[in-house]
This record gives sequence, structure tokens and C-alpha cells, in this order.
Amino acid sequence: MSHHFYQDNQSSPVPPCQAACPIHQEVRDYLFSIATGNFDEALNIIRNANPLPGICGTICAHHCEDECRRQDVDKPLSIRGLKRFAVEKGSAEPVEAPEPDPSKKVAVVGGGPSGLTAAWDLALQGCEVTVFDREKYMGGAVRHYIPSYRLPDEVMDKDVAELEKIGVKLKPETEIGSDISLTELKEQGFRAILLAMGLPKSRTLPIPGADSPSVVEALPFLQKVKREGYRFEGSPTVIVIGGGNVAMDVARSSVRSGAGKVKLVCLECDEEMPAFSWEIEEAKEEGVEMYPAWGPKEIKTSGDKITGLEIKECTSVFNEQGNFSPCFNEDNTKVLEGDIVIFSIGQAADLSPLSGEVEVNERGNIVYDRQTMVTSMDGVFTSGEVAQGPGTAVQSMASGRRGAMAIMSYLEGKTFVVDSIEEEVAAEKLDSEVAEKVLPRERQELELLSVEERTSSFRHIEYCYSLEQGLNEAQRCLGCLAGANRIDELCANCLTCLRVCPYGVPVVNEEGTITIRSEQCQACGLCLGVCPAVAIDFRADMVEKSAQALDKAASRLPSGGGNPSLLVINCAFGAYAAPEFKEKYADGSGGVEAVSFPCVAKVDSLHLLKAFEAGVDGVLIAGCKEEKECTYRDSYFWVEKRTAHARKVLEDLGIEPERIMYKQLSAEEVSDFPRVVEEAQNQLKETGPSPVKA
Repeated sequence: MSHHFYQDNQSSPVPPCQAACPIHQEVRDYLFSIATGNFDEALNIIRNANPLPGICGTICAHHCEDECRRQDVDKPLSIRGLKRFAVEKGSAEPVEAPEPDPSKKVAVVGGGPSGLTAAWDLALQGCEVTVFDREKYMGGAVRHYIPSYRLPDEVMDKDVAELEKIGVKLKPETEIGSDISLTELKEQGFRAILLAMGLPKSRTLPIPGADSPSVVEALPFLQKVKREGYRFEGSPTVIVIGGGNVAMDVARSSVRSGAGKVKLVCLECDEEMPAFSWEIEEAKEEGVEMYPAWGPKEIKTSGDKITGLEIKECTSVFNEQGNFSPCFNEDNTKVLEGDIVIFSIGQAADLSPLSGEVEVNERGNIVYDRQTMVTSMDGVFTSGEVAQGPGTAVQSMASGRRGAMAIMSYLEGKTFVVDSIEEEVAAEKLDSEVAEKVLPRERQELELLSVEERTSSFRHIEYCYSLEQGLNEAQRCLGCLAGANRIDELCANCLTCLRVCPYGVPVVNEEGTITIRSEQCQACGLCLGVCPAVAIDFRADMVEKSAQALDKAASRLPSGGGNPSLLVINCAFGAYAAPEFKEKYADGSGGVEAVSFPCVAKVDSLHLLKAFEAGVDGVLIAGCKEEKECTYRDSYFWVEKRTAHARKVLEDLGIEPERIMYKQLSAEEVSDFPRVVEEAQNQLKETGPSPVKA
């Protein structure tokens, strides 16, 4: 399997979801594989670009969904949920890495998403890679600070195990600075070192009372809860200061750890809170009291005990230039009663282990060249949050990938510059007139545990999709840039495609010729079978693959004796994508073999006639019963039209037209497909063997 990292000189547009993904996952392709029931294939596609699919399927910030063109119709695809579905339902092929080259020995310091991604990429390019981390388990912030109700350890374990399978060496409980230095690593033969240590320190504020013993920092608290099962004593009231995702984790973990009440104070108003909207809503559901647009003024104490937090109104957080510069109304204050205060206002790097080896600036950040990713020490590079600041896990993964590219260039004596990586360009926005014609389909929301179940334990709160939900959600994908493409040298500008397309994608341009707006195409395929010049092909190979499978299946079917040979051409979506259906008719037993088409509206009359030329006794086209179940417009009309045309051709050739059967089946009828097949074969028995076979 080839592995997709970044592509240089990428000029052709790609689906917006793929462009928005920091590691440029081929989202459209794996969603199509899920929608058609090919879960193993989907996971292989994901693994082609993503070494941490379990993590991403569970807690990814899904930047891809923000750009999904489906939201121009109804709601974006649940891409993150479908990635988890593929991880849980699919089985990926083993990834093979080349034999490690001892001359390309690389050390990665930090076992978080950035370091692990870099290690994966380097190992696949023949490097001998060792990852050092000061903690007992690899995973960095996502392992140690994200609560178990969001990311169970076993998800992380599976991803890390895959790195070991390709030869990455893991050295936990080994801290740079105290256990080994960068200089010593070089002396041990490591030609390049990547610093990907994350941001493990919590920030606090120097307000009165901040030195109280009952003031807690966010990251140590989260780690203590996750690793030691820490619980509060006496149901205290906990006040969390901060409005980001970590603050939400702290607040929600406090609820689960025995707090009587949890109050959250942040500078930002509701609309400005940096935490993801779903995190905020789930925290509110779990009883967290929110105090947006308030800032901490003083922690009230009595002796060693906290009695509350005095807060003041925050009138604005950012100045006109967009820089963080909060302003307060000092006259509007109030006191929130509480027993414990937890600061969650940001993270910082801990660079003390690098003292005297790598240059650090006055703000405590690593000094490095942002174009080459090189630090002040030769052969030492940096990536992830320690380099670029706070971000999401997948953004850190992308940074780690760039770090790996920089190291490979260094090892090969080449020059690397970040700006030389041409980022993928997203396809243009979906035309509003096209969007209006796309059939709406309800988004399948991921189900959560009840609030009572959620708050009583750290059990993972989110269910994976059921089989039916996953198939239905994946089918909502618009297949951006997978569809029709005009072959200029063949096109006769007859306007047939313009008349047929239900979405208005083909248009007459200024020169008076046809333009098929490929970026607007919905991949229904109706134009493929009607173009008299055969001047249209598909950008994706979905139709070509199905047509090839059809030819092979027709040639494999028995040509005499036993049951009549029946070629089933079925829709690839919905109930037809279920594993039990796909496995039932995969081997031609009983004289039946099924071939899936991504909507039977893509089946051409020629496909049907070629099957009879190969000697089959009959063809059964199996589609969906309800038009609302179909992804595409006008599909029913064109299936019936092409079926009628093929029957007429058979009749003209002296072959019984009833050998072509078209059934529209509900999901329940698909589950009883053996009966449908039996009826079709009984009909063929009455008709007799095909005269072409004879």
C-alpha cells in the first residue's frame, strides 16, 4: 500500500473536506467505501494518510466538517463519527515498512500526536526511529489529559501498537534532561532529533489568593483523575476559570469526581467561548453553571480555605487589532461561593530539560526557523504544540508530518522549506441552484449516554453508529469531484447531457459549447449512458470498477446444468451494502452472482446486453423501493427507461425481453433477497435457457 503524505505541486481542486483536513485525508473516498459496505477498504484508505485513526475517530475536532458542502443543502456529514465507524467495523491490511536503515537513525522526543505521526512517516521511509517520552504510556496530552469519557485508553493503545508493528521503538519513562541529553542522543548515533514535547504546564494568574492550597492547575488535575482515579471529598463546590476545551474537560471531570456543584467563569461571552460548541452544550447538560463575560479578580479565603471567587465584568476580550487585551468594568463585581478553584487558562512548554543545548527565547519558547523547522542545534528539529502553540490533535499531527519531511530532507542532504509544500486547493462552493436540487437527507446524529449515566462514571459517553446509521450517514456524501468529466475531443455539443442532468450542471459557455461543471456535479451518472459520442467519463473509478466486476461476474456464471444463471445488478447503497447481503452472492453459487453499482441508475443498456453476450440466462436489476431512499434525482425514471431499451434490443434479436427483470425493493425485502432470487430463477426456468448460451 502506498502512503499519502503531502503532494507537491497540487494544482487540481480537491473536495473541500480533504483540503480542510490538516493531514488531507481522502474523506470522499473512504465515505464512499463505508456507504457501499466496504469497511475494510475504508479503513485502509484512512490508514493511508493517518497513523492514529482511533484517536481521530474519537476526539478529532473534524475541521473537515466545517467545509463540507452538504451543509449548503442541510447539515454536514458526520465525518468524525464515520471514521470511528470504519475503525470499529473495518480490518485494515498490515502496513509494511522497509527494513530500517541504521544510517537514518532518528530520535523523537515526545510521544503525542505530533511525535507519533512523525515517527510513523519516518519509519515508512526506512528510518530507524525511537520515540522517547517521560510518561509511562505514549500518547502525550490526548492520553494523559483528555478524560476517559471522551477517549478511553484502549483506543490509544491500538493506535500505538500499530507503530510498534512497523518497527518504531518506544522508550517510555525516559526524560530528556534528567535521563538523557540531546548531546548524548547524538553520541549514540541519532543523526536527527525531533522535539515534539507538547505543552505540559498549566498557566495560572497572579491574583490575590492564587497561592491558596485549594487552588489547582488544570493539567495535573486531569492527569490525577485519569491515572489515579482521584475524587473530591465532601462534595465541594468547584470553580473553573477558563472557557476552552480543557476547561470543559476540567469542569465535566469535576462533576464525575464528586463535586457538589461546578461553576465555570470565562472572559468570553457565549459567542466567543473558544471551546467547541458541543463541549459547551454537553457541559451545561451535565449541570455545569456558566458565567461567561466575567473575569477573576480575587480568590476569597479564610485561613487556608477558599470561600469563593470574586469576579468582575469583562466588557471585551480583544482589541481592534484582534489581539488579546481584555477590558473590565471594575465597578460591576460579584462573589461566587466555592471551595476549590481550578485554573484552566492555557498551557505552556516545559523547556528546562533543554537548558544549555537548544536556544530558548525570553518568552520560554524554542527558537527555530519556521520554514526549515530547525532549532539552534544542528540536526535538531521541532514540531507540534511546543513549536506552533496550542491547537487540535490533528493539527499537531500535520506539524509532525512536516517535521518528518524536514528530517528526511536533512538526512538526504536536501533543502526543505515549509512554503515549498503546496497546500491542496478546495473545490469552489456548491452553486445555490444546484444545492436546491439536491435531495435532503437527515443527518444521523451520534447518540450519547443519558446525562445520569454520563455524570455517574467515566465511561465513554458516545455510542458508535449502528450498521444502518453508518450506512445511511455515509450515503449523504455528495461525492464532490467524483462525477462527470467532459472529454473535449469527443464531445459533439449535442446538448443531451444538458437536457438529462437533474441538477443543471452542464451549461452552454460563451463559445456556444458545452461545459460540464465538474465541481458542481453530484455524481449521479445519468449522463454517462445517454451521451451519443461517449464523451463523458467519471473522475472517480466507481463506475468503471463496477462495470469491470459485471463483466467478470457474467463470465464466471455457470453455462449449463443446475439452476438458471442469474446476474444480479444491485444498488450498492442502503440495505444492499450490509455485509450479509454482499457475502451471500459473492461466489456465483447456485447460479447467482451479484454486482453492486453505486446506484443502478448508472447501469447502461450496454452493460445489460454484454451480460447476455457472455451467456447468462437472465439479469435482475435490484434498486430501492422508495425514491426518498435514493441519493439522486430522476434515478427511477432512467433505470426504467434503460431497462425498457435493453428489453427492446433483446426482442429485436429474438431473445425473450422478460429475461431482464427490474425490482424495486424495500429494506425488508432486501433482507429476504433469497426469495426474490428464487422467484427470478423460477421465471427463467419457465422461459428456458438463453439462446445465446445454446
